[in-house]
Amino acid sequence: MLFLMNDVILSFDPSEVTPPVTRDRFAKLSLNSVLELGKELFSEEPILQHKDVERAQRLAALIIAKAPDINAALFVAPTRGCNVEDVQARYVQLGVEVMGALLHRQNAGALTNAEADRQVWQRLAA
Repeated sequence: MLFLMNDVILSFDPSEVTPPVTRDRFAKLSLNSVLELGKELFSEEPILQHKDVERAQRLAALIIAKAPDINAALFVAPTRGCNVEDVQARYVQLGVEVMGALLHRQNAGALTNAEADRQVWQRLAA
């Protein structure tokens, strides 16, 4: 499974990174709860996708489990240790072609934050 976390394509098997949780407990967890968890993680470490890939993969697996169509997430924390409310987050569904192109650029060492932003997030376009 491929998942874009900010500017990194994560490649993983969701069943291998999802922590064991009882079915009832997991069913109670909403997509908004997963979003808040992501905000908490990124408020602690704004570049989590680079610093702790395993944790980023677990977050991606939770997102996929709650919303299988989503394959990209953006978490933007202004500073390390900021308030969780200050972290901005977005989810999107990327087409196979876009995801493949991003993976190719990453494998070539050419996927930068600016490139991911231009291709997907378009935060710099204004």
